[in-house]
Amino acid sequence: MNADFQLGPDLKGRRIVVAMSGGVDSSVVAALAARSGAETIGITLQLYDHGEAVGRAGSCCAGRDIRDARAVADSLGIAHYVFDYESAFRESVIDRFADEYLAGRTPIPCVRCNQGVKFTDLLRLARELGADCLATGHYVRRVAGAAGAELHRAFDPARDQSYFLFATTQSQLDYLRFPLGGMPKADVRAIAAEIGLGVAAKPDSQDICFVPNGDYAAVVRTLRPEAGAPGAIVDLSGRELGVHRGLLHFTVGQRRGLEIGGSPEPLYVIRLEAETNRVVVGPRRALAVAEAVLSDINRLADDVSGPVTAKVRSMAKPVPAYFDGDCLRFEAPEYGVAPGQAAVLYAGDRVLGGGWIETTVAAEMAVA
Repeated sequence: MNADFQLGPDLKGRRIVVAMSGGVDSSVVAALAARSGAETIGITLQLYDHGEAVGRAGSCCAGRDIRDARAVADSLGIAHYVFDYESAFRESVIDRFADEYLAGRTPIPCVRCNQGVKFTDLLRLARELGADCLATGHYVRRVAGAAGAELHRAFDPARDQSYFLFATTQSQLDYLRFPLGGMPKADVRAIAAEIGLGVAAKPDSQDICFVPNGDYAAVVRTLRPEAGAPGAIVDLSGRELGVHRGLLHFTVGQRRGLEIGGSPEPLYVIRLEAETNRVVVGPRRALAVAEAVLSDINRLADDVSGPVTAKVRSMAKPVPAYFDGDCLRFEAPEYGVAPGQAAVLYAGDRVLGGGWIETTVAAEMAVA
């Protein structure tokens, strides 16, 4: 059970800070770090109170995760610290999540969290503690390249989290370590069971951390009540077909929940118009996108332009594309490309970088 933290063959005298969420993955990373011979310190950030977010008392699930992280640290005999970053997390992640829905966009709060609180504030804490690196339980690989550390997809494609880490900067990547990137999940649980960690069988989180019951609309309504204002559902010509219950219930590519009858073919959400509070629907062919314009582009390679494969949703497969400046052109029309989501660029398994989808060009318009 050896973990390669890439700090040299002898880790004695070294110090590793581990981001501990209370789950099995980060707990195994802490165990691997502790057994490497390095001094290991666990850090848990208290980021949110779900009860406060939805206006319902007594539903803080974050407390349980903190207790689990502390119990694991105690069993491993390592130091463990909890830092309160609830205010920063609310401003940079939760409030932004609600504002994106209000603007008719589809947010990815996990990327914003990694980009901000986790890989900015947490890295700063680790450096202040004199750590040689910060290790996390993310399923990605850090590969030493000729020009420095590279970010690669995980060995297990079903667990790969590279899409959510595209905004990691080169300086952050130089300091980070991802010991689980080369392991299948089954091996990670086996290690946890072998050590006797109490979280060995703890289920994986399937939802956004501050929306543990999956009802993100309740969180958005509490923070931004105006996002639940009803409005018109219209077709591509602007003809009204029905009434919606708030933009927060819809995203580009969605078919369910429209409650429109009488159409000769299935209708999908084509775009959301926040300025008029309208949901525009149409046939699936209208979802086809030829190009996307990206903003806030992060580059993890010297030259990102040219042929790439691009992933435009967390569950989508990377597709052939060409990237030039801020424009991503798909080799074949791509469907369900939503403003607010990320487009992550790859060369094989290597993450070249990525950016936020600002606008799209419909395939029909590109041909015309």
